[in-house]
Amino acid sequence: MRAVINLLYRLADDELILGHRNSEWTGVAPILEEDIAFSSMAQDEMGHALTYYRLLDELSEGDPDNLAFRRDAPQFRCAHLVEWPREDLAFSIARQFLYDAAESVRLAALSGSSYTPLAQVARKLAGEEKYHFMHGKAWITRLGNATDESRARMQAALDKAFPLALGLFETTEWETELVAQNVQPPEAELRARWFALIAPILQESGLRAPLVSANGGWQATVSASEGGRRGQHTEYLAKLLEDMQLVYRSDPDAEW
Repeated sequence: MRAVINLLYRLADDELILGHRNSEWTGVAPILEEDIAFSSMAQDEMGHALTYYRLLDELSEGDPDNLAFRRDAPQFRCAHLVEWPREDLAFSIARQFLYDAAESVRLAALSGSSYTPLAQVARKLAGEEKYHFMHGKAWITRLGNATDESRARMQAALDKAFPLALGLFETTEWETELVAQNVQPPEAELRARWFALIAPILQESGLRAPLVSANGGWQATVSASEGGRRGQHTEYLAKLLEDMQLVYRSDPDAEW
């Protein structure tokens, strides 16, 4: 069961931290459409994180609020992609597209998981994630095929986000157990499905992905930014948690 618990932490922490990053666009996005879109996605992602934390609570890991607001950075299992600062809108769109494509692949796989509570949750969340992916795909396509400036900005954002996104598929010490028990497929298999999903979209958008065709599939030409699944994070996560947890930690026993 520790393998399932570790997986749930990865899923929950990714959603919580990305939700916080997307919420940083509320009130400051360059156009109203994206202000609303990122705010809505942030709300969805935090709701998804709560769902996963509740599964952890059922496995005696603790109350969801404590899991979100009383752990320190080394205890989080999120990928580097989600903790990275929001930067400009191009980076946030590239991150959201890459992340939601990965989520689409993972949730589809988890819908058939042998761990029934997770399979049920995956089937439920896949519907909302579908619209997140459609949002990112639409903007990637639109900006990649618009002006020279928009294409250049999106290409720069993609170049920065791609190695971080590869870290979503970082293998852990629990992989063998998860695969043997049919909880989920190997991370390498999920990554291959992700490549197959995003490669044609990026090509249609006029953007260069760090991928080459190999053995009937795709292979990355850049190294993954890994360590997040083992609690080794960028400098940005600790600062994010300091801001996010400030109010709760000031009086953890308060009733809201």
